[in-house]
Amino acid sequence: MPVPTARVAARASALNDTLSAASHARAATESRRARHARPETKPRRRLGRPVLASALTLGLVGSGIAYAKANNLIGADPAAFVVGSGVVAQTDELARASTVDLTYRAAASVSRNERRTAIAASGARDAKELEAKQKVEAARKAKEAQAAAERAEREKARKAAIANAKSNPKAAARVLMVDQGWTSDAQYNCLVNLWTGESGWRWSAENPSSGAYGIPQSLPASKMAQFGADYRTNPLTQIKWGLWYIKMSYGNPCNAWSTWQARSPHWY
Repeated sequence: MPVPTARVAARASALNDTLSAASHARAATESRRARHARPETKPRRRLGRPVLASALTLGLVGSGIAYAKANNLIGADPAAFVVGSGVVAQTDELARASTVDLTYRAAASVSRNERRTAIAASGARDAKELEAKQKVEAARKAKEAQAAAERAEREKARKAAIANAKSNPKAAARVLMVDQGWTSDAQYNCLVNLWTGESGWRWSAENPSSGAYGIPQSLPASKMAQFGADYRTNPLTQIKWGLWYIKMSYGNPCNAWSTWQARSPHWY
């Protein structure tokens, strides 16, 4: 059972008093002996026992206090211990390290999130740009396909018109006018009126007085030979020469038609 500190101190004090009384009694006895003994040169003071008593007292008190503290600490609540400055410094360092680590982890997490967001945004922009490019490319290809289809249709019509030139020379002339750069209905109508007045669009028409021949009424007929030796039987050869002649002489069918109307008898 632990001894209370106060009790230990009391016992030590009593022991000190006892030793002090014994020391005084001994000193008195020695004093009486000294009166009957021959005098000494110098009496010696003996302080050993009082010093020893005091030391013993302090030792007992200290031991009691230490014993009491040791017993009080056994089984005590850990919260009752006082942490030293070294431990506090180490704890603070660990706390700061933990804070730095948490801060780094948070920053790294934010950085990763930002990278993910940036990558997602970049991917969205790339997808939109790709979609826009695909739309432009699709529109371009559709336009090209439409143009190709139109060219194919015109070529088909051209071939059909040329193949049927004898039965329908007007249709053949319409497709051949494109080669001269005349695509409007106005120019076509002027050509129709001009050659209707000249030959009635008959590839074998011949003027009995002048000898002009064919749909364009070439004079002489042999001029058309530069576009083919079959100029007398092939309406295509006659039309090609007639269109060339109009372009070289009047610029376009409407100018030739105006000239034809202004002359009497009509000719161009």
